[in-house]
Amino acid sequence: MGLINIYTDHKKRIDTAVVLLSVIAIVGFINNFFLTWLVLGGVYLIAFYEANQLFGIRQNSLYAYAALLWIATLFYPYGDDLFVIAMVVGASLVAYDPQRHHWKNFLPFIYPTAGMLFMLTLYKDYDIIAIVWLIAVVAGADVGAYVTGKSFGKTKFCKTSPNKTMEGVAGGIIAATLLGFFMGASIVDSEKAAIISLLVAVSSVFGDLFESYLKRQAGVKDSGTILPGHGGILDRIDGFLFASVIMVILLRGLV
Repeated sequence: MGLINIYTDHKKRIDTAVVLLSVIAIVGFINNFFLTWLVLGGVYLIAFYEANQLFGIRQNSLYAYAALLWIATLFYPYGDDLFVIAMVVGASLVAYDPQRHHWKNFLPFIYPTAGMLFMLTLYKDYDIIAIVWLIAVVAGADVGAYVTGKSFGKTKFCKTSPNKTMEGVAGGIIAATLLGFFMGASIVDSEKAAIISLLVAVSSVFGDLFESYLKRQAGVKDSGTILPGHGGILDRIDGFLFASVIMVILLRGLV
């Protein structure tokens, strides 16, 4: 009876979660670069739109630049390099014509662009198992923080996200590290799996916190409404946008 009540109370959220997990499972099972690129590209463009709304940017031409940047990842193997190139081009345009190219238009090419490009790079360089590892760590941090926070949370974590507690964050990081350790041990040695999982878990917490900060600045509860019961795309991938960057850097530096 209790499970039925939980489902009834959170029907939209649970139904949406099942659909999202099903899509992830299908894409992961097929494990085809073009399909993965296409799905991540769709996620990126929606997240890019939501970020523009949070930043208060209303320049439609930016979406064309974002689309071209993502298309470039089909032909150039290093997505993180493309991020650096985008920064150089953007800074050059701002310097050349600051009235037409305001520095604020730069922001969505940093967030969420960097995280999405690094996520694609993670898949390209380390295959689907690395994405599964990333998902395990970020999901572990999220679920672990929720369960621990609800059960033992008393101390506020920070003003940006008043619902987070120190106990919840610590519990989430511990859960994510343990889960990530078992997933990562199939890719790297045990010590490195633990270190990478720990640092990626911490980064995912701050990825979530950063999006909370943006929403507070914009005065909105959610980044969008595309996912019933969940909000926007950014509300679901915020932890991944920081975590993917850290995971790629650590794998390159430690492995």
